[in-house]
Amino acid sequence: MKSNIVSGIIQELEIQGDEKIRKSSQHFFKETIKFHGIKSSVVLRIGKEYFKKLRDKSKKEIFDLCDELWQTGYFEESIMACNWSYYRHKDFEPADLKIFEKWLHLYVSNWATCDTLCNHTIGTLLEMYPEFITELKKWAKSENRWMRRASAVSLIIPARKGKFLHDILEISDMLLTDKDDMVQKGYGWMLKAASEFHQKPVFEYVIGKKAIMPRTSLRYAIEKMPRELREQAMAK
Repeated sequence: MKSNIVSGIIQELEIQGDEKIRKSSQHFFKETIKFHGIKSSVVLRIGKEYFKKLRDKSKKEIFDLCDELWQTGYFEESIMACNWSYYRHKDFEPADLKIFEKWLHLYVSNWATCDTLCNHTIGTLLEMYPEFITELKKWAKSENRWMRRASAVSLIIPARKGKFLHDILEISDMLLTDKDDMVQKGYGWMLKAASEFHQKPVFEYVIGKKAIMPRTSLRYAIEKMPRELREQAMAK
C-alpha cells in the first residue's frame, strides 16, 4: 500500500503529464521507458516541494519513500527517488550502500536513472567511505549491464576532483573489452572525468590500451584533451 505522500506525487504527475513530452522523451532511450511526460525541471520542482514536507522524517523513512517511488516503474518517480536520497547525504553511513545497491539491481533500467543515482548519491557516499570502492569492482563483474555501468559512473564526481585514479584505471581494465555500449560509454566517461585532473596518466593509459579499447570508450576518454593528443590517440 502506497503512502499518502507518494500517492499524492503520482496523482500530480499523472495530471501534469503531456503526451508530446512523453513521446519526445522516449527518443533518448533504446529501452521502452514508462514516462508521465514531464520536463525534468518540473520534476525537480515538484520533488523539492514534496520533500519540504518531510523535514521531520528520519533517513530510513525517506529511503522507504524512495523505494515506493522506484517501485512505480515510472521515470519521473525514479529521478525523484534519486534526488531525495541525495538530499540526505549528510546522514549517509556505510550500511546505506546496500540500499543503493538494491535499487540499482532491482529498479534501474536505463542510463539516466543509473547516472542520476550513481553520480550524486553513490558518488558522495564513496567520497565519505572510500573503502567501499572495492564493492564497485564486484559490480564491474556483474551480469547486469547497469551494475557494470554503475561501477564506473559512480566515480565521475570524485574523478573530477582528482580522486581515486588507481581505482579508476583498475575498473577501466575490468570493463575494457565489455561489449555493451552503455558500459563502454560509462567507463569512457569516467576516464574523461579523470583526465580533467590527471591528463598525462589517463592519456598514457588510453595509448597503452587503444589496440583493444572500443572506439566508443576511446572517444569519450579523450574528449577533453588537447587536439594534438586526441589526434594521436585516434590514429590507427
